[in-house]
Amino acid sequence: MHTTTSVSYRGTRRACSAALMTQAAINNLPPLLFIVFRQQFGLSYEQLGSLVLFNFCTQLLVDVVCVRYADKMGYRVPLVAAHILCAVGLVLLGVLPLVLSNAYIGLCVAAVVYAIGGGFTEVFVSPLVESLPNPPNAKAASMAMVHSFYCWGTLLVVLLSTLLLSRIDRSRWWVLPLAWCALPLANAVAFARVPLTEMISDTRRTKPRALLTRPAFYAMLLLMICAGASELTVAQWASMFAEQALGLPKVWGDLLGPCLFALTMGLGRLLYGLRGHKINLRAFMLFSGVLCVACYLTLSLAPSPAIGMAACALTGFSVSIFWPGTCSLTAARFPMGGATMFAILAVFGHIGCSAGPWLAGMVADRAEQGSLSFLSWINGSPLQTGILLSTIFPLALVVITLTLGKNKQEGCEAGASE
Repeated sequence: MHTTTSVSYRGTRRACSAALMTQAAINNLPPLLFIVFRQQFGLSYEQLGSLVLFNFCTQLLVDVVCVRYADKMGYRVPLVAAHILCAVGLVLLGVLPLVLSNAYIGLCVAAVVYAIGGGFTEVFVSPLVESLPNPPNAKAASMAMVHSFYCWGTLLVVLLSTLLLSRIDRSRWWVLPLAWCALPLANAVAFARVPLTEMISDTRRTKPRALLTRPAFYAMLLLMICAGASELTVAQWASMFAEQALGLPKVWGDLLGPCLFALTMGLGRLLYGLRGHKINLRAFMLFSGVLCVACYLTLSLAPSPAIGMAACALTGFSVSIFWPGTCSLTAARFPMGGATMFAILAVFGHIGCSAGPWLAGMVADRAEQGSLSFLSWINGSPLQTGILLSTIFPLALVVITLTLGKNKQEGCEAGASE
């Protein structure tokens, strides 16, 4: 057994950070290819949105399974397996659509495979980071810092993929997923070697049944839904939004859409990672929620590409703290929840990740068909109409966060309990 006084966990933190970069690759590479898939395979908006739905619904199912078994599995086996599955899924993404008669089915199969790996990553990385040695008042900051690598991974994926796609024929898009599979393969080796902490024992761990008797825990679950939906709705559609809603070329759409979004989201998490021990977490989430609502409304009604891109970028900053912040708030209230608690949080986070982009895509299809006459006053693209209706998610997050502030007896203030 490793003890916190004699073992350096620097390599473990690096592996956790790389795991979030792998998560960024599987979540953000396919949307970069949405335009290619629509042109080469004739996929509809709803089919493209359903690829995101398959991804996060599969991750959700993995999370559900982990609710029962997470604290019995340890960290090493599921994290090594997660990265191998991500690598295999990326290979299938580049191969199956070209060899199957129905390219859409091939894309769905690939999404399911890499999503299983993504599900394990989401469940086990956060509790592992939470368990690593840190001063109590720096736990949330450490969580935000590690999660910032999801954003830096997104930047790397978008920049390198866009550069490569601009220099090769679009019909050779399959080179991208085959190249990116090297990242999870390398990190699988890392997780096989780095020191890991042990799970909270069954005798000390708060059981799920006990968690589900606490009203504050249900509030956290709703926060996770809103966090996932608020972040992914814009992140997944940023490239196509920049190209079709704002009329920008493919290369600039990829660079000014996902890149700016990821950069500002990373900066928000980095800011909290560096200064979080001096910032009230709940207050920062409330401010971010109000800012996110304003950004969604601006995205939907932007009168010019410049204003639309500024709003897209600022949305990244506004959602930066939602996911890691909710994890930290929950861990502060229920410090003995263990990996099972994080699995439950991940279930509801992925419900939001699935519902948000899918809702925006479905509404965009209906708007394009002219079946949403009550929204005909919107002069923007169908996708802007979809984003407008998705404002419900950050708005709900603001309301829930305000409600949490009233539950003083629950110990909601992160600064007091962290």
